[in-house]
Amino acid sequence: MWDRRELSLIDELLGKNAIGHLEGGEEVVGPEAFAQFQEEFLEAIPDIRLKVNKLLADNSDVCIHWSATGTHRGSGFGCNATGCPVDFQGVTWLRVKDGVIIEGWDFWNMDRLMRKMSGEAVGV
Repeated sequence: MWDRRELSLIDELLGKNAIGHLEGGEEVVGPEAFAQFQEEFLEAIPDIRLKVNKLLADNSDVCIHWSATGTHRGSGFGCNATGCPVDFQGVTWLRVKDGVIIEGWDFWNMDRLMRKMSGEAVGV
């Protein structure tokens, strides 16, 4: 969905009232709110690429360890484009019911990404 920009998958994969608990304490409810979040992300990092490092799943839970890379080319998240490469990783935990995502939690280093996008030098 992220790499191929298949936004139609949002409606297919998320339940109507799915709750997303995002890094930073923000919550999004439903496919439309998630699509807006994704749009802002893609505005900031239009060439973002995600790699699944590890995936674990059972009947109702899916846990994904992922890595992301891209270039800060847009003004999403209130930061002027720096043209700097960005890289970050995280974990997303999803609850699935009747074949759709009903709740999810994201855990990633948002502070590191925001500091990179603000032009601040960030170590490893």
